[in-house]
Amino acid sequence: MHPAVRLVRPANVAVSFAGTIVGGLVARGSGLVPSAGFWALVLLAGLSTACVTAAGNVLNDVLDLEIDRTNHPDRPLVTGEVPFEAARALVVVLFLTGLVVALPVIAVAPLVGVILAFAVLALLGYELWLKSLGFVGNLVVAFLTAMVFLYGGAAASNATVLLPFAGMAFLATLSREVIKDMEDVSGDVGRTTLPKTHGLAFSSRVARSSVVAAVVLSVVPLVWFVSVASVAGIMYVVLVGTADLIFGESVRHLPARLHHGQTMSKLAMTVALFAFLAVAFR
Repeated sequence: MHPAVRLVRPANVAVSFAGTIVGGLVARGSGLVPSAGFWALVLLAGLSTACVTAAGNVLNDVLDLEIDRTNHPDRPLVTGEVPFEAARALVVVLFLTGLVVALPVIAVAPLVGVILAFAVLALLGYELWLKSLGFVGNLVVAFLTAMVFLYGGAAASNATVLLPFAGMAFLATLSREVIKDMEDVSGDVGRTTLPKTHGLAFSSRVARSSVVAAVVLSVVPLVWFVSVASVAGIMYVVLVGTADLIFGESVRHLPARLHHGQTMSKLAMTVALFAFLAVAFR
């Protein structure tokens, strides 16, 4: 893989793009056959999300260059495969591209602009200051994950219906972020993380509570706007039920088996994304 591609972390970028598209499809609620105009708006929103996510990833490597010399010596900036000044320029280009491609969407759905502004401010705040505050940084990362779904919903002019999905994404991400900090507690330097200030037992309770709340929230679409007897409802129940079980497994062994918990959390998030997509067929 080209060093510049590795720098933007394509897997993260792809997930943010997919989340935006899923958000738009759920908001529209007509499966995979909406109008060309709808696809244009949602794809532009997805591209905008991808660019902003990529910009944040590159900015992270720019700001953490000295830390990465020890913790991640294989990253492109550390190895010199990508020049430092080129990386800084890439951050600006990606942020500007994310804004420019969103402009046609904002003209049709102004809420997209509001969400984009909040997301960029939160991302910059996280990278420049908040990530060193540990749990506050966890909350910001969870917020940014939730915004991806609302962004897609706003592009389809129906962000409200995405609220329970954004809530689930926020809570699930918060749990995973806490587990990550638990796994890194011995080597974490310069960050006031929850495990460092309150211990592994308390952090485990926070991670479990977040998962429980996400599982409870997963019932809301069935009460609100998805019929359990419909094809979409049946697909959603099966998929979200599977995701809920895997999320339960991700926190079952805490504070032991932390890497297992992280792996299960990632798997559960992938299944949950398909569960959200199922709702588009309602």
